[in-house]
Amino acid sequence: MKQQELDQTDLQLLDLLQRDASLSNVALAERLHLSPPTCLRRVKRLQQEGWIERHVAVLNADRLGAALGHGLSAIVEVSLDRQGEEQLAAFEARAVAQDAVQQCYRVSPGPDFVLVVQAADMPDYLALAQRLFTQDANVRNVKAFFSVKRAKFSSLWPLRR
Repeated sequence: MKQQELDQTDLQLLDLLQRDASLSNVALAERLHLSPPTCLRRVKRLQQEGWIERHVAVLNADRLGAALGHGLSAIVEVSLDRQGEEQLAAFEARAVAQDAVQQCYRVSPGPDFVLVVQAADMPDYLALAQRLFTQDANVRNVKAFFSVKRAKFSSLWPLRR
């Protein structure tokens, strides 16, 4: 399937969906001044072409922390001894397989990876660190920054022009 370029209506549709994916097709169509069938066709095309990766619920971290225990958020820098593609891919595969790793980035310059980690508590983080960092002979340095307050969290891409 040939991928179409995004027009202004597509961008508005993506913006609405990223803000509230629970909007009905009728509500989306009304906001964009489209017919519901046209709106539905556009949404399906955006999904088929991979512009919409998935629909998720964003959970309230403060309420979950209170209900399940405090929770521990960390930004972790990881440097490897050997940075060949095979070693980078091996570490990346192990990192993304961990549920506690919410985000994983290969970065340059500086460390090789930056991870965003959410653990239940410090013992949970230490168990992750043991599995992911300590047991890997290629991990040279790990620097963790523990969050004391989340000032902002967003998954929005700035699409409005």
